Amino acid sequence: MANTLQAPTVAAVLDRMYAETQDQMSRLRERVGDFDRPMSAQERADAMSEFYIPVTPEAGRLLYALVRATRPATVVEFGMSFGISAVHLASAVRDNGAGRVVTTELSAPKIAAARRTFAETGLDGVITILEGDALTTLDNLDGPVEFVLLDGWKDLYLPVLELLEPRLATGALIVADNASAADMRPYLDRVRNPDNGYVSFNFSVRESDSMEISCRTGD
Repeated sequence: MANTLQAPTVAAVLDRMYAETQDQMSRLRERVGDFDRPMSAQERADAMSEFYIPVTPEAGRLLYALVRATRPATVVEFGMSFGISAVHLASAVRDNGAGRVVTTELSAPKIAAARRTFAETGLDGVITILEGDALTTLDNLDGPVEFVLLDGWKDLYLPVLELLEPRLATGALIVADNASAADMRPYLDRVRNPDNGYVSFNFSVRESDSMEISCRTGD
């Protein structure tokens, strides 16, 4: 039985975007030192406006499977970038037959490119883009939220989680990419402490990195 990820248009778009990602890697490595200085959220978004930094294809399929299995009415993504992960999430929502993806992004060029991608894949009807600082745009989000993907700046994972916590349904899944990053420690300390209302485990998604998958068990 076919799924939306296998639809010719969606598969072709993802293949093209992942190929462009590979083409960017050498340029990104050359510029890695540019991001060491203190920067505002907007400055960081502008500095990364041409780079994908996506989930891997394997992680994308994992996200698709998790959304299909849990059937969330509302999926929230922090850090849309060019929309690769949102395509995986929205494909699962489409195949579930109900639900929505609410994704956030600060970079205007990435928002414009993602809108074109979502229209090209036919997934724009289930995706809402919140433009601007996620700590502001998500503050007005209607709950409950049953699935969260954190895939933006790692030092903002914990503030975003704290903002969403009052809206998290019991049983909600929170998937945090790049869990091996050095600045993930405050977030990991939060979700790995069962007193905070989570059951959490680490899942390897690439040779040198992982995702932290946490289930909201209650307050």
